[in-house]
Amino acid sequence: MTKMTVKERIAHYFKNHSKGSIVFTAVCYLLLIGCALLVFVPSLWAVATSVKYETEVLDANVSLFPHRVTFENYTSILANRNVPILRWFWNSIKIAVVYVVLYLFIASLAAFAFSRLRFKGREFLFWLGMSSMMIPGVINMIPNYIIIDKLHLVDNMFSMILPGLGGVFGVFMLRQFMRGIPIAYDEAAKIDGASAFRIYFHIVLPLCVPVLVTLAIFSFQGNWNDYVWPLIVTNSAETRTLTAGLATFSGSYAHQYGKQMAGAVLSALPILIVFLAGQKYFIKGISIGGIKG
Repeated sequence: MTKMTVKERIAHYFKNHSKGSIVFTAVCYLLLIGCALLVFVPSLWAVATSVKYETEVLDANVSLFPHRVTFENYTSILANRNVPILRWFWNSIKIAVVYVVLYLFIASLAAFAFSRLRFKGREFLFWLGMSSMMIPGVINMIPNYIIIDKLHLVDNMFSMILPGLGGVFGVFMLRQFMRGIPIAYDEAAKIDGASAFRIYFHIVLPLCVPVLVTLAIFSFQGNWNDYVWPLIVTNSAETRTLTAGLATFSGSYAHQYGKQMAGAVLSALPILIVFLAGQKYFIKGISIGGIKG
């Protein structure tokens, strides 16, 4: 079979599709391109502003791309000892990683119980947990703060980890995926004398890698971007996360938009890196995790 050129492929497409189908496809592509631009242009604008001189940022003649590129905004905020952005960066990474590991472990255990084990009231307990998703998170802030205060964890990294471990979205997502794994695997393992935990750890969990990676991306992003809760439970600059610290940072550079954008770009980099590292499994985990069961 000879390889077709681009021109031949286009001609072949027009030849084998009706006019209505071609128009519909073109409209769909235009809508997708428009949506992509709505998401991409603000991000591009933030990056471009972060490498502009402040005089150019405030210039009445607005331009997307900088006339002269400078990294002074980045070096300035990183060298400022009054704004420990590197410390905040490290705090955010440490808290997000610990949270993701604990959440995946707890959510996968709960999902295994709800999908593979048989016990009285299983469905009732599952849907009772799912109903908690209808409660806005802001309602839980005062009770959560009281609990954290009673545990003497205010201004501690665990105050930004523990409240989120009860989220049920991950349980639902993993349960849907696990219900698609043949139960025959469990029965064969039981014949060989495997316990329930061994079945979970050695059989079910390795098969859930795509959905686990997807859930890890969601969990990391949610914890990393959390803004209000870290502001409530932290008192000192040393324990703040990057998002909470950026509130102080914005006050320090109230009218220096280039430096503010540089801080915003730095805060977005870990999310981008995590997504790029897990994108191989991301679409697969979303499609399978939401359909199975």
